[in-house]
Amino acid sequence: MKEANLPAVAGHLTAEDILGNPDYPAIAFGGYRENTRDIQPTVERWFGYLKILSARVCRCRRTYPTNLKHAANVLRSIRLLKEEDPGFEMYVMLGAWIDCKDAWTANPDHDAEDEEANAAEVRRAVDMAKEHPDIVKIIAVGNEAMVKWAAGYYVQAGVILKWVNHLQALKQSGELPDDLWITSSDNFASWGGGGEEYHTEDLEKLIRAVDYVSLHTYPMHDTHYNPDFWYVTPKEARLPKRRQISAAMERARDYAISQYQSTAAYIRSLEIDKPIHIGETGWATASNEHYGPGGSKATDEYKSAIYYRLMRAWSREAGISCFYFEAFDEPWKDAQNPGGSENHFGLFTVEGQAKYALWDLVDQGIFDGLTRGGHAVAKTHDGNEAAVLEAALTPPVKGR
Repeated sequence: MKEANLPAVAGHLTAEDILGNPDYPAIAFGGYRENTRDIQPTVERWFGYLKILSARVCRCRRTYPTNLKHAANVLRSIRLLKEEDPGFEMYVMLGAWIDCKDAWTANPDHDAEDEEANAAEVRRAVDMAKEHPDIVKIIAVGNEAMVKWAAGYYVQAGVILKWVNHLQALKQSGELPDDLWITSSDNFASWGGGGEEYHTEDLEKLIRAVDYVSLHTYPMHDTHYNPDFWYVTPKEARLPKRRQISAAMERARDYAISQYQSTAAYIRSLEIDKPIHIGETGWATASNEHYGPGGSKATDEYKSAIYYRLMRAWSREAGISCFYFEAFDEPWKDAQNPGGSENHFGLFTVEGQAKYALWDLVDQGIFDGLTRGGHAVAKTHDGNEAAVLEAALTPPVKGR
């Protein structure tokens, strides 16, 4: 086990080695199969989940928070898999959840923090990173904790800065490895890529303090909230359905890239040179809300597959990591509305069927012999590609 501040040894990979490395695709997911987080995935279940993901889908995964058994079970299962097979590789970006004072009440105080809970979250992250330095390569302080639409819990940038500085100080003292990277995982606007209300002195200090910027971008949500890019032109409307959808999805990718670039431009304007990686992006395969058939017509397996492939291709070409959201559908995210989009961002269904984005890996036999909940990894829609395309709706025609 590598001790803090010792030089890297042969075979030891750091966050700097992993992030932006196409050999280490990244993903975010929680592993919950039920509609509540009260039922935590066990180490035994994680064995199966991680074996599926390590088969060409993911070698670096993101998790949060630390106050549930979830994160500890993930790390324990990776440890046991490494003992079983020394060649097994899986690295972790460990998230510490951050709340404002009186979060999730009728009167959250966004100018103060829940210091006791936040301190405990960070302390557990530190303990896990010290126990598993060969697995935990990144600690992220907060998840979408600064963006102002997170009305139930968001904090000001100074709170995140406080805890980032705390962790950086632990690196300096040798309590944490000096090659452990510290960041915060947040919306592109929170990192300065949006409105000027985020352009504060504390944000500038935070950007200087982190080892890299972990940026979230979700064009799928903006097909409803900001649909300037979401359409087919009258000329495209005369094309076959596949080409209409492809044109719209390429604009969605370009929209995500523009959010990345706007954040990069703001950081450059501060004369700061800092790596930027995608901490989250994804595209749901179903929705009975704003994004489904009665709304922007954005969500289905066909579009989700195109977005996944486009974002993977762009991030590889750009030399950045993309923690794709997410691996498996998780029904707890919108437990009161099973048809809600939040439950359907997975590349796999809850039962472990591979959605259209991963059918090529099924054809290659990548998942042979692997199961989730006793179910073999098979294709959705019984492998009928025509059915996937038929279920996909074209975006609205511009000007109509």
